[in-house]
Amino acid sequence: MSLPVEAAEALQTFQNAAGWEQRARLLMQLGDRLPQLDDADKCEANRVHGCESQVWLVGDLRDGHWQFSASSDARMIRGLVALLLLRVNGLSAAELQQVDLPDWFNQLGLSRQLSPSRSNGLNAVLQRMNELAR
Repeated sequence: MSLPVEAAEALQTFQNAAGWEQRARLLMQLGDRLPQLDDADKCEANRVHGCESQVWLVGDLRDGHWQFSASSDARMIRGLVALLLLRVNGLSAAELQQVDLPDWFNQLGLSRQLSPSRSNGLNAVLQRMNELAR
């Protein structure tokens, strides 16, 4: 399965980063650029359970392709979620089910920095995306 253009660009940037500090900075910048969700969208119905941090997720189906928006109160999680959004936005429901999260963060060179709780949180976000796409 080919990567969405923005995901491929992010992958290139992260693979060219010199070490963890630069990747962490890139992650923070991505999180800071994540479009803000409306306060109305930051409601219990949109909250992703299974994350230690607060994460909200909204999905929108356009012409058979999903567009997700998300936000988090934690800066590092916002960056990780932003990378997940780059990977999944524009996919169909069937393609969404094929996304290999550990592989994606491994390619980005971030898997070692994903604590079990962060990893579980991101899995919960992807699971919620799949639920919305059903």
